Amino acid sequence: MSENKTEVLVGGVVLAVALGFLVYAGKTTGLSRGGSEYQLSASFRSADGVSVGTDVRLAGVKVGRVTSIDLDPATYRASAAFTVLEGINVPDDSAVAISSEGLLGGNYVEIMPGGSPFYFEPGDEIEFTQGSVSLVSLLMKFVSGSEDGAAK
Repeated sequence: MSENKTEVLVGGVVLAVALGFLVYAGKTTGLSRGGSEYQLSASFRSADGVSVGTDVRLAGVKVGRVTSIDLDPATYRASAAFTVLEGINVPDDSAVAISSEGLLGGNYVEIMPGGSPFYFEPGDEIEFTQGSVSLVSLLMKFVSGSEDGAAK
C-alpha cells in the first residue's frame, strides 16, 4: 500500500511541473494575452525573416505580434498585419521597420514613434516603412568593394 501512495505522489508532482511548464511556455511565446490589442498594418518591400508570431517592439519592448503576412499581387509588396497592446498609442507619423537582433539573431518588427499629437486608430495602415536588409548582400558589397554588389 505504501508503494501506491508514493506513485500517486510522484505522479502528482510530475503533473504539477508539466502544468507549470505549459503556463511558462504560453507566457513567453505570447500565447496567453496580458490584455486586449488593436490591429495595425504596413506594407514592406521585403519582409525576410518575418512570419506570423514575430514580435512587434517599441523601444525594445514587446508590444504586439505579427498576425498575418501576405503578398499584395497589385504592388508586389509584403502586407503585414500586426497587433499593438491597448493603451499604447502610436503617433500617426510613426515609421515601421524590420530590424535584426544581430548577426545570428532573428528579425522583428520595430515601431519608431513620431512626434505627432494624433494617433493611429485600429485598422489603420502605417505608410512609412523600411523592409529587411539582407546581410548576405551587405557582405557581398563589402567584400567586392562596389556600390551595387557586383564584382569588379
